[in-house]
Amino acid sequence: MAKTRIKSKIFACTQSAVLAGSIAKYYGVDVGNVIFSRYSDGEFQPSFEESVRGNRIFIIGSTHPTSENLMEMLLMLDAAKRASARHITAVVPYFGWARQDRKDKPRVPIGAKLIAKLLEAAGATRIITMDLHADQIQGFFEKPVDHLFASSLFIPYISALNLENLTIASPDMGGSKRAYAYSKFLESDVVVCYKQRKKANIIESMELIGSVDGKDVVLVDDLVDTAGTLTKAADLMISRGARSVRAVCTHPILSGDAYEKVEKSKLLELIVTDSIPVKKKSKKIKVLSCAQLFAEVMYNVHHNKSISSKFIM
Repeated sequence: MAKTRIKSKIFACTQSAVLAGSIAKYYGVDVGNVIFSRYSDGEFQPSFEESVRGNRIFIIGSTHPTSENLMEMLLMLDAAKRASARHITAVVPYFGWARQDRKDKPRVPIGAKLIAKLLEAAGATRIITMDLHADQIQGFFEKPVDHLFASSLFIPYISALNLENLTIASPDMGGSKRAYAYSKFLESDVVVCYKQRKKANIIESMELIGSVDGKDVVLVDDLVDTAGTLTKAADLMISRGARSVRAVCTHPILSGDAYEKVEKSKLLELIVTDSIPVKKKSKKIKVLSCAQLFAEVMYNVHHNKSISSKFIM
């Protein structure tokens, strides 16, 4: 009897439907048919409307709040497992709840670890994600994790700007490693902001380590939430003599009044990816698509080819 070739299929959670469509186009397939039945109380049930038996399934969906986004991914993973898919890959462009990657005080959860276990328990046999909030989150999984870097999109963009006095900056101490990695490829100086918080999303004070006088500064971070840190850092650098300040942030959460803060800030532009759909249009916000990056990695994973060429840092 001839050996059956494993097929690959791509399915989308609703929050990532547009990105999944772009990924599927680069991959060379159509997005699979899934319907969601909803009850009046808000409960929902996904249903694959085509066979997935024996196939490699890619389910694309970022898990940012609300928790409904995570629940969609979990239910689709479980449905694929119970429908006898051979390989089930959770493609999570933005891995939500990742800021809870440790116990920073007593009696709090490690949310990122919990989400990792939930994805595996639901049926994921592999995870593909991008720019985790902390690299060590990969260790929360027992299944293979392909951790992609948006630097493969951002570094060519920054290089094309041809900034004469380029300086890479980190908006906080935790992002200094990322900033140094960018500066290595771009052969630039590095400065770091030191901030103290009263509580989450509220900054008490911020100081600058290094000089930005006469420099074109590019802030780098993995996500932008309220944009408080980012815009405060940009304003501080302009006050210290910077010629211009831009920012590259992989995941555009942009909650609350973030869009207004960006518009009113000294930022020349904010460059993000489409790992999370941008809610509003803004002259200052530029979106670079990560669809081709994910499509190429997914294709290589399915065909058992190396993906090391897709990593810049």
